Amino acid sequence: MNQPSPEKARPPQWAMRFFRWFCNDHLSEAVLGDLEELYARRRPVLGKKRADFLFVINVLLFLQPFAIKKRSSSSSVNHLAMFENYFKIAWRTMSRQRLYTGIKIGGLAIAIGTCILITLFVRRELTYDQHYQKGDLVYRVYRESNLHGETERGVYFPAPFAKALQDEYPEIELAGHYNPSANAGAGGNTVRRGDEIESAHEEGFVYVDQGLADIFELSFIRGNAQKVLLEPNTIVITQRIADKYFAHEDPVGKILILNNDETQVYTISGVVQDPPATTHFQFNFLISLAGKEFWKGEKTAWMSSNYLDYIRVRPGTDVAALEKKMDALIGKYFVPSAAASGDDRSLMAWVKSLHFKLQPVRDIHLNTAGVGDNLPHGDIRYAWLFGAIAFFILTIACINFINLSTARSAHRAKEVGLRKVVGSPRSQLVNQFLIESLVFSFISFALGLALARTSLPSFNTLLASPLTFPWEAWWFVPLLFLGAVLIGFVAGIYPSFYLSSFKPVDVLKGHTTLGARSSIRSLLVVFQFSISIILIVATLVIQQQMHFILTKKLGFDKDQVLILQDTHTLGDQIVAFKNELVQLPNIKNVTISGYLPLEGAARNGNPFWAEGAKEPEEGVGAQIWSVDHDYLPTLGIDLVAGRNFNVELASDSQAVIINQTMANALNLHDAVGRAIVNPWNQKWNVIGVMEDFHFETLKKHIEPLCVVIGRSSNIVMVKVGSKDFQRAIESVSGLWKKFSPHQVLRYTFLDQRYAAMYEEVHRTQQIFTGFAALAILLACLGLFALSAFLAEQRSKEISIRLVLGATTGSIFQLLTRNFMTLLFIALVIATPLAWYMMQRWLEDYVYKISISWSTFAVAGLVSAVIALFTVSYHTIRAALANPASRLRSE
Repeated sequence: MNQPSPEKARPPQWAMRFFRWFCNDHLSEAVLGDLEELYARRRPVLGKKRADFLFVINVLLFLQPFAIKKRSSSSSVNHLAMFENYFKIAWRTMSRQRLYTGIKIGGLAIAIGTCILITLFVRRELTYDQHYQKGDLVYRVYRESNLHGETERGVYFPAPFAKALQDEYPEIELAGHYNPSANAGAGGNTVRRGDEIESAHEEGFVYVDQGLADIFELSFIRGNAQKVLLEPNTIVITQRIADKYFAHEDPVGKILILNNDETQVYTISGVVQDPPATTHFQFNFLISLAGKEFWKGEKTAWMSSNYLDYIRVRPGTDVAALEKKMDALIGKYFVPSAAASGDDRSLMAWVKSLHFKLQPVRDIHLNTAGVGDNLPHGDIRYAWLFGAIAFFILTIACINFINLSTARSAHRAKEVGLRKVVGSPRSQLVNQFLIESLVFSFISFALGLALARTSLPSFNTLLASPLTFPWEAWWFVPLLFLGAVLIGFVAGIYPSFYLSSFKPVDVLKGHTTLGARSSIRSLLVVFQFSISIILIVATLVIQQQMHFILTKKLGFDKDQVLILQDTHTLGDQIVAFKNELVQLPNIKNVTISGYLPLEGAARNGNPFWAEGAKEPEEGVGAQIWSVDHDYLPTLGIDLVAGRNFNVELASDSQAVIINQTMANALNLHDAVGRAIVNPWNQKWNVIGVMEDFHFETLKKHIEPLCVVIGRSSNIVMVKVGSKDFQRAIESVSGLWKKFSPHQVLRYTFLDQRYAAMYEEVHRTQQIFTGFAALAILLACLGLFALSAFLAEQRSKEISIRLVLGATTGSIFQLLTRNFMTLLFIALVIATPLAWYMMQRWLEDYVYKISISWSTFAVAGLVSAVIALFTVSYHTIRAALANPASRLRSE
């Protein structure tokens, strides 16, 4: 069978037409044929984009005197002189109208600088996980369950799940997983070289298998990429870690010791390049999962989920069909394991509701689809929102340009009329005004780029994002040039056609209305202030929600609690350390537990039932935290019934304290004295009910929680009895050196950690404050110029009114009344839009404020005060001017 011939590769047609336009006829066809042949050879090797780019470069390089088509000298001279004249007129206009020129250029420069920064941020967000060569074949597996009408999505799977995927489905080329759990030793650890005694804390430890390293296409600098994670007790480090601990050495084969545990050392098997900032999979240390079992039987257990699984499918795979086929694993592995757990109520209902889904790796950062993975994420809504804000800010600046250009029409009307009388066609006038607009745009782009470059460090700090200018990218400078042309054209097209439309007869007779089309300018002013008011309302609402978050009663005392980290390195000495801490002056309480009432801290969940109860069938999902006897007093958590743990009662090792939410969920109206059980028939006696407290963010409801006596020694919390924190820290540090002389004490405060949970909210508030300030500044620049023009346009009217006895106040009212009317219209338009947008933002929070009418009143008042202040200079100056000097010529 004859195969259809592939479509002939064609270079960019516009470039070919441009070449034929400027190149001599006797060279054009021959050279163009050679360039097309060169293009055809390049395209299969370099790809279309790079081949197109090189073709354009070849065309531009041929712009040489010997090749340029000869044209009549008079025509060339005339065209050159004409454009030279355009630029001269543009420069004279700018120099004569310095105030308006400064406002036009300054407003555009600020807007362009802001847009450049926002574009860098949005580009970074949209390029997450785009660096994989086979990224379109890589997926993360997640599960979806639906019980009682509530959909829950998660990414954690049992240890044998990845192998089962690869064994069962030939469509899956590779499968791999990793364990990020702090309970397993991932996250943060202390580390030291095997030949040193000083330890330092490092973050970014992850347990991974070889399959995951292959799927993520890790770039190895040292070590065998196919075998680095196949041996037990091996570890791969990044280039940054290698430079820090093994400068000028080959780290492969060297020993690392974690958490001072010399019974289990790790051999470095490879060095990998630092992961790019734009990937969701961040790490510094990759610990091999080969031969690693976190508890006995973990490698074959199907009812314990601690791993995130990824696959790479073969090209041409029907992903939707594969998703449906994967559900067969539920009946083959999950259901039998749930049935063998000893209590069908425990997991069977949940297991039978499961479905497996595949999420493209490139969607993980921005499009989480409600998947809970405890990873830092962006939000596609914020990317679109920031893009919209950039567009609106640039639009406001362009509106100022259009407003000022049309408002100053009277000063250009005679010029237009005279040029039309002497024979200038309208097209030349349009070109003149477009050239002026382009000159403004290029100057503004240069200043805006400088502003963006200067502001980038502060912008990075605000967003906590390492943005850089992509100067090395071939498209960056041409894109800036194209942007300058586009902005100049967009901002100048309407004024060009408007100013060139004056009729010579009307102009020379003085019949042209000064500052015509004021209705259009009014609409543009309304648009500007509507955007400004929306941003002000957003800033106020976010500020109120932030204040609510930081002042809400949480159910525990977060103040004056010192968190000591990495205390598990003390081993068996930790109890002695605690006992000596309590003896220090100004120390009220001390507790040992890694379970903190903070998002992202250690967590452990199980289903529970009241002993003897049959409902609910699937159990009550609850957190179970391992604490010591002093946990509740240290955090100031109150009991509403029963008692706290007693160190003198051995039976308390089987005791549990539950929160009110858990008691209600288990239908335990008189919980003290009752017993609860988990799926493995472990039994605890309820000795107390604690008051509900928020241990996650205020975006979530308070969930069932119970605490039991157990070992979780990676954190010690110290309740300081006085506000002399410096002395308390010094005494604690001195004691730490006694117990751990070769490790620096790491500490923080509970209230600081709590505030850090809402750093994103605080950052959003700052961003909206900045954007609101920019929008108001740009709007006020336009108002300032328009008020100056209005005062100048109505100067004789004002003088006559003053002669007839008008007061300064009445003149001020006359000149500001129109602006206040426009501002009121903007407030009416902006109010419902702002209310809707902020209601949607608050939907993320379970505990939130109510938006009050006073918020919109404050936004309107702030806008009115700023607007009045902006226009007051010119209006008061016009009202106080001597009318005789203005009427002398009449």
